[in-house]
Amino acid sequence: MRTLVLNAGFEPLAVVSDRRAVVLVMRARATVLEVSADPLRSPGTKLDRPSVILLDRYVRPVVRRPGPVSRRAVLRRDAYRCAYCQAEADTIDHVVPRSRGGGSSWANLVACCRRCNHLKADRLLEELGWRLDRTPREPAWSVRPGLWDGSSAPDDAWLAYLGGVAA
Repeated sequence: MRTLVLNAGFEPLAVVSDRRAVVLVMRARATVLEVSADPLRSPGTKLDRPSVILLDRYVRPVVRRPGPVSRRAVLRRDAYRCAYCQAEADTIDHVVPRSRGGGSSWANLVACCRRCNHLKADRLLEELGWRLDRTPREPAWSVRPGLWDGSSAPDDAWLAYLGGVAA
């Protein structure tokens, strides 16, 4: 189970395990705002499982920079979806091919399936009549992947606290 941690100013800070959340609450470092339906049980104790906790003191959030461009990072940024046909992506493609002066930057790399990568080859999108659904850019990872991995939807109890971050 996962628990959403809110900073003292009610902004989302992180997602931690329910065990870590219980430790924070028991050490009086946080208060429980939302409780899960299924409690934590041990042979002698039954505790409410926290779903959302609020830290008692403000913690300065760490701003994460995306770092260097890599195949894994581009696939993660594009949610493993092909930029051209929306199929599952397993490789990356240079929008402007390197042979035509395109570099390996966040703005020039997109996730791509093998079929589209092979069809595009070293041609420009205009030559094929293709277009991108969204403009590739440097990812803003200071918000979402710091919270959760994106492989699953956020807990329903979190939505009131996440605001526009979950969109």
